[in-house]
Amino acid sequence: QVQLVESGGGLVQPGGSLRLSCAASGSIFSMNTMGWYRQAPGKQRELVASITSVGNTNYADSVKGRFTISRDNAKNTVYLQMNSLKPEDTAVYYCNAPIKTGWGKPYDYWGQGTQVTVSS
Repeated sequence: QVQLVESGGGLVQPGGSLRLSCAASGSIFSMNTMGWYRQAPGKQRELVASITSVGNTNYADSVKGRFTISRDNAKNTVYLQMNSLKPEDTAVYYCNAPIKTGWGKPYDYWGQGTQVTVSS
C-alpha cells in the first residue's frame, strides 16, 4: 500500500508565498519522477512542475520564475515553493508519482489534494 500525503495549502494574499509538501510512504520499490498538478474549478487538471530522482525539473510556463520544485529522496518527499502568487494560481494542488511496488510496471499514485486560494 502506497500513500501520498500533501500539506501546506491555504489562503494567501496576492504576492504572497506558500510551500506545499508531499510525502510518499508504504511499499515503495522505486520512484523516479514526482510532480505537482493543479485543477481550478471548471478547468482540466494541469501539470505545474515535476522533478526526477536526479533533480531534473520541468515547469509550466505560467509558473516559471515563481515556483520552485525540490525533493528529498531520503524522505520520499517533494516540495513546491510558490512565490509571487496570483489569483489565477487558485486551485486544488495534487501530488503525483508513478511508483513501483515490485518488479512490475509503475502505478500512478495521487495525493488527496490541497486547496490553495490566492485572494485579497
